Amino acid sequence: MGMTRRIATVAAGTAGVAAAGTAVGLVASRRRGINRRHSDGSRLGSLHTPPRTVVADDGLPLHVEVEEPDEARPGSPTLVFVHGYTLNLDCWHFQRAAVRGRVRSVFYDQRSHGRSPVSSMANATIDQLGRDLGSVIEAEAPEGPVVLVGHSMGGMTIVALAEQHPELFGPREQGGRVAGVALISTTAGGLDPSRLFFPMVPTRVGSGLAHSAVRALARGHKAVDGVRRIGRSIAVVLTDVFAFGDDVPEEYVEFLDDIIAATPFEVVAQFFPGFRDMDKFESVEVLSQVPTIILCGTADRLTSVGHSRKLRSRIEGATLVEYDGAGHMVILERHEQVNDELEKLLVAAQAHWA
Repeated sequence: MGMTRRIATVAAGTAGVAAAGTAVGLVASRRRGINRRHSDGSRLGSLHTPPRTVVADDGLPLHVEVEEPDEARPGSPTLVFVHGYTLNLDCWHFQRAAVRGRVRSVFYDQRSHGRSPVSSMANATIDQLGRDLGSVIEAEAPEGPVVLVGHSMGGMTIVALAEQHPELFGPREQGGRVAGVALISTTAGGLDPSRLFFPMVPTRVGSGLAHSAVRALARGHKAVDGVRRIGRSIAVVLTDVFAFGDDVPEEYVEFLDDIIAATPFEVVAQFFPGFRDMDKFESVEVLSQVPTIILCGTADRLTSVGHSRKLRSRIEGATLVEYDGAGHMVILERHEQVNDELEKLLVAAQAHWA
């Protein structure tokens, strides 16, 4: 078997972990007891409301769920949660549990992810995700303030929306709707996804190999999905080490891996090229007009803390919170601390909107 084919085979087995835990050559494992239920008795990913549909501007129906508060409070923001690559709305379990019954919250599966149907290849782009977010806001939060919370690719989605509709982030009297933003483990550009596949290969070499391999594998994505299922035990180890920084309960790892494994390789391949091409740092400056927090783990192997620091340098007045030793999935790994920051953001957003 030639070198290119061997690399492609390894990529096939690990690509499904792409934005939440992919690497090559790792064989270490963390052994902990498996307990699929959280300490409060709720099963991870079990929080749901009756599904709604928001039709995107290209006609694709997006799966949406809305949490209504027990008591409506005039002027209270609607939280809109935007998940990352290869994930779905269930990844927000801890944040959803924290705000449930208190704050109106909107969760949705990005196109091609979760319960939303697979997009056309032409519309599997970060820019289209930005337009999708605009459609969700228009349909499910047409009035009043909104607070946008994005993780990984979800943060990039918010940045794309800011580029397309900067007026949404402007003064209320001029039509501004966004009263606060949380950018979690994300970036606005400069991300080389080939490092996820070939961390020991020089960037210029690894980038070409990764993108060539993904393009080739995409043509046989159904066979690749079969390989991923066979190599599931390895994938769980990769998810653990590359999505998390510290030791976490095994239930977190299994939960995350279940979500990633359910994402077809066809979807992995659709969005992969867009990360390399994205460059929107000039567009994030508009976020200086609203309360903005930037959260990231110092041990994030996917969107390193340097990306968050660069975002902070471009967004005047933004608050940067670094979680020492935490990995990419801080919304699970450090959920209590993340939830505390979101509570602070809500307070700031309400004051901004008043």
